[in-house]
Amino acid sequence: MSGATRAATAPRLYDRTSELAAVAALSARAADGSGGVLLVTAGPGAGRTALLDRAVRDCAIRAHRVGAPNGNRVPWSGVRALVSALAPTPSAARRAVRTARGPEGVAGALAVLRPGEPLLLCVDDHHLWDAHSRTALDAVWRAGPVPWAWVVSFAEHHRPPDVPGARLLRLGRLGGRGADALLDDVCRTPLPASVRARLLDEAAGHPGVLTAMAAHLSTAGLPAALTDAGGGGAAGRVTDDGVLSEVYRGLLESLPAECVRVLTLVAIAGEPDPAAAGPGVARPVGADAVLAVARAVRASPEALDRLVAYGLLRGTREALRFEEPLLRRAVLGTVPPSRRRDLRALLAPSAPSTPPASPAPPASLAPPASLTPPDPADAAGPTAPASAGVARGRAELERGLAALADGPAGDAHQVLLLAASLLCEGAPEEAADARFLAMEAAWAAGDPEACATALGGRDTVRAPGKDGCADAAERDFRDGMCAALAVRLHEARAPLARVVARDGAADVPRRLLRAGAAALVLGDMTSAVRVHARVLAKVRAEGRTALLPRVLEHLAYAELRAGLHERAAAHAREGLRTAELTGQRNAAAHQHAVLALAASVSGDRSAVTEHAGRALRTARPHGLVQAITLAEWSLARAELADGLAAQAVARLAPLVGQGPRSGHFALRMLVVPCFVEAACAAGRAADARDAAEEFAVWAGLGVDPQAPAQLARCRALLAGADDSAHWYGEAVRHHEETGNDFERARTLLAYGKWLRRRRRPVEARGPLSDALVTFERAAAGVWADQARAELRATGGAVGGTATAPPDAVGGLTPQQQRIAGLVAAGATNREIADRLSLSPRTIDHHLRNVFARLGVRSRVELSGLLARAARDAHGTGP
Repeated sequence: MSGATRAATAPRLYDRTSELAAVAALSARAADGSGGVLLVTAGPGAGRTALLDRAVRDCAIRAHRVGAPNGNRVPWSGVRALVSALAPTPSAARRAVRTARGPEGVAGALAVLRPGEPLLLCVDDHHLWDAHSRTALDAVWRAGPVPWAWVVSFAEHHRPPDVPGARLLRLGRLGGRGADALLDDVCRTPLPASVRARLLDEAAGHPGVLTAMAAHLSTAGLPAALTDAGGGGAAGRVTDDGVLSEVYRGLLESLPAECVRVLTLVAIAGEPDPAAAGPGVARPVGADAVLAVARAVRASPEALDRLVAYGLLRGTREALRFEEPLLRRAVLGTVPPSRRRDLRALLAPSAPSTPPASPAPPASLAPPASLTPPDPADAAGPTAPASAGVARGRAELERGLAALADGPAGDAHQVLLLAASLLCEGAPEEAADARFLAMEAAWAAGDPEACATALGGRDTVRAPGKDGCADAAERDFRDGMCAALAVRLHEARAPLARVVARDGAADVPRRLLRAGAAALVLGDMTSAVRVHARVLAKVRAEGRTALLPRVLEHLAYAELRAGLHERAAAHAREGLRTAELTGQRNAAAHQHAVLALAASVSGDRSAVTEHAGRALRTARPHGLVQAITLAEWSLARAELADGLAAQAVARLAPLVGQGPRSGHFALRMLVVPCFVEAACAAGRAADARDAAEEFAVWAGLGVDPQAPAQLARCRALLAGADDSAHWYGEAVRHHEETGNDFERARTLLAYGKWLRRRRRPVEARGPLSDALVTFERAAAGVWADQARAELRATGGAVGGTATAPPDAVGGLTPQQQRIAGLVAAGATNREIADRLSLSPRTIDHHLRNVFARLGVRSRVELSGLLARAARDAHGTGP
């Protein structure tokens, strides 16, 4: 899906009339701006890429022949930018995706295209794309009516992409005339008639074999055996096993190693018997004969089942055979003669057609049933092998990624655990990825026991003789996180600090995300922000758009914890856009929750309600306890800011309590200070005191740097008249040591209120003035209004904005300023809503507040006021 077209030379296709008609029909739909997906599958060398090349060529010709209504040619430039055969390896595929269209990868390339453009997008070898890129493509196809026209090819032994309404084409073998015409096209020099006839017969219409053998014979010449009159045995075959191995090399390299070993056993066991009536015909192979020696070549019985499921082997338990006879010879072509002799000797004791009794064979080979693929559900059972194959593991990893992006978190956790168990032997680094993602799914679901299982608990399947960790950093992460989940923080600090130091300096997104997670658990918000900012830069540079929502989610959360609310909101808005672009509704729910919490700081009640509501609509059915807790917390903070303490404490009580309705295990203690404040204001001092005592234990663990200051504020709210001043002073002192201006301002506001209610107005003015300035700087409008009202009640001077309308613009919140600026530029409420990811109703609410604060009655007056404010700011005058 990158590079340039190859329209200069026309790919010659034979016996593909119906397939070309389907491509032509799709091209015509593309020219009309409509969409659709054509899936093309075939075995190695059958011409999948040639068909895609032909589609590209036809589009390039159409660009010069078909005129648009305005007289210009149809703009097929997108095709030339986005279409070509993909590189034949997963690593090269990832590079191709990253360079598909600038730095934004698959989703970024598609984002710059307009629905309705006449585009034909070709995706070659879909099965070789990495899981993140396939997930991004699947999200585009599942999002609704498929935009543009797509031709997608994949190998026939792989599961087809799940695209609603797609048409599936299977490329078969060529007929006699087609094969004859292809051989005429690819032969550099004419072949003797007898050789030509035998080549056509042996190739059986296989385009790849005909093409490869024509090239081989033109350079190597005819084998001497072919000149013998009676050369009809194996020695006299035209097709060469080594050439067949090259034709099928991609297929064999894509299979798990143990599957290739089983194929080799079946090929050796079925070698033709020279004394048989039909020379060159493979003998039937009993499954038990193969299974009896499979362990000796490090292959599991399940590998045989998978080969049947892939469609590479067919038959019954008593008579296995290759579905493709040419594949059997290709496999033999990869085996050196000495190895063949060893395997023949190994198979010799099991050669009789009635093999000796053996312990319970796999369920799919049990008599009298024929071979069937194993039930996927069985793979998760206690009898599943330690390594069920990298190919299936990658498929499960892809399924897990899809569920993590847009499905129940519990389902994603289980699928990713299965992927880790399947990958742990053959692909340990990918298994580490799967374990980390399984932990993320369990973390999102608020399940600490499942987190421990994913990290390496007793239910984790590991490679024999290994501890399940790919490297020392993963081991430290596992040990530290398991200790933290068990609240043994003294054991967690050292290994997690090593992860932050080692992986935080890495250049690999996976390791950086691990370091960021470790920093968050340690309460090291400075490192958490720094590491996640680093991984964001790395992911952007690599164009991994599908990973952007997760990275931005982690970064925004770290910035919230660090008190950087406006930065957190900016990153959450970007994360929301990319999550919606890539169809990741779970990530979008988390971003909405972060935006709701950030809006609760600014006091924007309507934005809190909207973002929290949208977060909860996805989070509740998908079991995203972390997003639910953040959303409910934000609603309670908005209620508390509005003076609705009873509502706030009723909403927060379940979050800080125990039981099935409790909040997220990692957020529960962070919510307690807000609960204590609301409970004190609502007259529920006993509940507040119980929560504060539990919070004191948490604060003593030293995990959250803000906890000592918040604990002192809680104690000040609960203390008697003589002790409150001391605890407020302690809280302010701790705030000075740890930062987070917003929390400090909240403490100062509470202290100022307490002083004023004890008729000490002069003393109250200092903390209230300080709180007001901090809230205004943080654009915390409702909190600033509270501080202003309290300060006014003490008789202190309160800066006003009504006397100088142009200066009043500076008193708007950043969100209000953005909306006012867009209105002044002529944007409608709908356009502003689309740009800021809000609803038109929320924009209307903001605009009414802007009009009231600035004293204007129309958009025209607002534009004039902003223009005057800009002139005053630049000193240019009227």
